[in-house]
Order: sequence, then C-alpha cells, then structure tokens
Amino acid sequence: MPKSTTQFVCSGCGYKTAKWQGKCGNCGEWNTLQEQRVLVSGHKTGGGIAAAPVALGAVETAGHQRLQTGIGEFDDVVGGGIVPGSLVLLGGDPGIGKSTLALQLSMQVPSVVLYVSGEESVQQIKYRANRISPKHNLSVLAETDLEAILATVEGSHPQLVIIDSIQTMYCEAASGVAGGVAQVTYAVQRIMRVAKTYHMSFIIIGHVTKEGYLAGPKTLEHMVDTVLYLEGERFASFRILRCVKNRFGATNEVGVFEMQGGGLQEVKNPSQLFLGDAGIKATGNVITSIVEGSRALLLEIQALTSVTNFGYPKRTTAGFDANRLQLLTAILAKRANLNVNNQDIYVNVVGGIKITEPGADLAVALAIVSSMKDIVVEDTIVIGELGLSGEVRFVSNLEKRVKEAEKLGFKKIICPKISQLKTPAKSKAEIIGVRTLAEAIAHL
Repeated sequence: MPKSTTQFVCSGCGYKTAKWQGKCGNCGEWNTLQEQRVLVSGHKTGGGIAAAPVALGAVETAGHQRLQTGIGEFDDVVGGGIVPGSLVLLGGDPGIGKSTLALQLSMQVPSVVLYVSGEESVQQIKYRANRISPKHNLSVLAETDLEAILATVEGSHPQLVIIDSIQTMYCEAASGVAGGVAQVTYAVQRIMRVAKTYHMSFIIIGHVTKEGYLAGPKTLEHMVDTVLYLEGERFASFRILRCVKNRFGATNEVGVFEMQGGGLQEVKNPSQLFLGDAGIKATGNVITSIVEGSRALLLEIQALTSVTNFGYPKRTTAGFDANRLQLLTAILAKRANLNVNNQDIYVNVVGGIKITEPGADLAVALAIVSSMKDIVVEDTIVIGELGLSGEVRFVSNLEKRVKEAEKLGFKKIICPKISQLKTPAKSKAEIIGVRTLAEAIAHL
C-alpha cells in the first residue's frame, strides 16, 4: 500500500524540499513554501501498456477550426480565434475587468458556452449580464467542486468553458486549501486532460500577486497554451489585453479596450485616442511610434523638467522604465552637453501604455530637451534607439510605423539614418534620417 509523506513546495517557482524553511532555496522569496502531501509507492514497477504513435501527416485538422468569439480585438490577440482543446489563462489586477471580459465573451460566442463562477452566485452573474446586454442566453454554474464541474462539462459538451477563477476551485483528491499550490496544480491538470480529450476550449481566470505576477505555482503558466494579461490603470478607461505566451500564434500581440457602462468596448483606432489634443501646443510633448506584436501604435511622450530643490535630482516615470530614463539622462549630459544634473525630470506615457521596446529612446530624450529649451514639437514623429555613444540606432518595422503616422496626418518623421533606407519610396511625410542625438536636437 502506498505510504503518505509530506514535502514543501514554493508557491512562486515550484521548488520542492523535504523540510520547511523560511526562504526558498531557488528563487529566494520568503514564506512561500507550502506543505503538500504525496503518495510514495512501496515498490517500483516497470510494466506498462504500450501506446500506438500516430503519423503526423495522417492527422486531420479540417474539422477543428478556431472558435471566433465575436470580439475582434480578443481574436487578434490569440491569433485569429481560440484553438479547440486549448487552455487560455487570463490574469490581471483586481477590478481591472477580467470577469467582465470573460462574461462578454461567453455572451457573444455563437457556440455552446458554460460560464462557471466560484466567486459569485447565479443571481449576481445575472445582474452583471443585464448591465452588459438585456438579451442573453447563457448557461451558468455557481460551483467550486472541481469534480462536479468537470462531470457537468463532460455531460453537456460545451465548446467553450470559462472558469472564474482557478484559485476558488477545490478537489478532495488534492491536499491543501483552495488556491494553494497542490490544489491549483491538480485542478489545471484535470482541466487539461478533459480539454484535450473532448477538444473543448477553456478560459481560466487567475489572480495576480501584489507584484503583478500570476498567483500560484509557475507551472500553471507552463501548462496552459496561452497566457493573457489585462493591463491598465484601475480608475482609467483604457485596458490593454496583452499576450505573453501563445503556442498557436504570435506573442506580444495587444488588444485595446475602453471600459464603459456596458462593459469593455473595442477600440478600432487606438493611436488616435492615445494622442493628446492637437490644438494644445505645449513644450515637452513628443509623439513616437512603437510596435506591439503586429500593430503599430502612436503614443504621446510627456516630459517635464524643473530646477531641483534638493541635492539629488528626482527621476520619476509613468509607463517608461526608470532605469532606462537614468541612462538617457546620462547620454544627454555627456553627448549633448545638456545640464540635467540640476533638473528634476518627470516622464509620462499618455494612455496608461507601458513602453518596453527601446525604439522610444529618442522621443523621450527629445521630449526632455523640448521641456528644458521651451521648444514646441509639432506634426513630428520621433523614432529611434539611443546608444551610449549618442548614436541613433536601427529600429525594426519602420515601414509599418511610417504608415500609421501618415494615416493620422503627420508631416515629418525623425528616424535613424540606417532605417531611412527601409521607408516607403512614395511616402507622404518628410523622412529625416539622423545618425546622432546631436543631429536630432538640431532638427528641433
């Protein structure tokens, strides 16, 4: 008979140890080890039933088309629709709109959908559904027992199942409390087995920690097929749906939504909404173009400088990496002879977007120069990465960025000289290629 023993598993990285310790030996986090019971067999067996491999060329996929949700931004992010039998993990901060988006999906998908909630009653789901649409025909289940949920799924055979949320699911076969490492791992393993067996798609909503990472073991993200994050400021109207893992499509795709009274509404032209009022001519405002996945977005960079009242000047950012800003101010001081050592510098990306690519370096640097020198930058897009020697380096997808700028009527584009060769030959805008930061400042 198998014996029961215990081990301790880190909720952050999945590290296992036989004894409890305050600090995880792998990731270094404190108080993340949780007790988990395991069954150890008294003897080892080498026997097993051989499985028959399948020739990949003989596998038919014509009958397994992607499931269209009816929300174009969501379909684009996951690669054109949800693949049958796939697991999609949707995470985000509390109150950001995860449950709202999931409920909208379940109400618009033209297939059989089962919405499972472990956090709300059926009446509470009805209240939210009425706010989104007064007419709907949706099957809902308020349950936290995983085995009862999967039995219902196997009996009704829906094409899409939404579970809100995975941390509320509980099963007697696993040890620990609901939301613990053992419970979450077991729940996802059982769901994955049902999804692959019956070719059902699952959207699983997951909680995040205060650091912004998905709660639970890291194996949760490894096991699912697609990982989506819903981002944005909680009290702002815009939401960004970002794909960070996708086995069936491109990663780093983004979809833009606006939170309204009737739920999340698609934003077809996000660049126009992220730009400020063109009638306001202010210093320190520079427009740049970034590429998220396959989409080019125009964003407004705002910089404000003021003489510091302290010995050490402040560097504050919103939507831009603070360490990158420190690097850019050093380049401005050394390569452009700009006295930034006595200036407090504040940088903001309008619209709540977080810029991760270095193609916005030149725009941030010129926004700082614009604020310090009181220069207004009009009808100009600035694109480029800055090197430590002050050179403006190559950026990818410049043709896509130029087309987006032309579509919104911008007349001038400052970009790296080497990237200028890849711009359209019949561009409506004036393309200005620069080699160094000093050349770009001269064009202001």
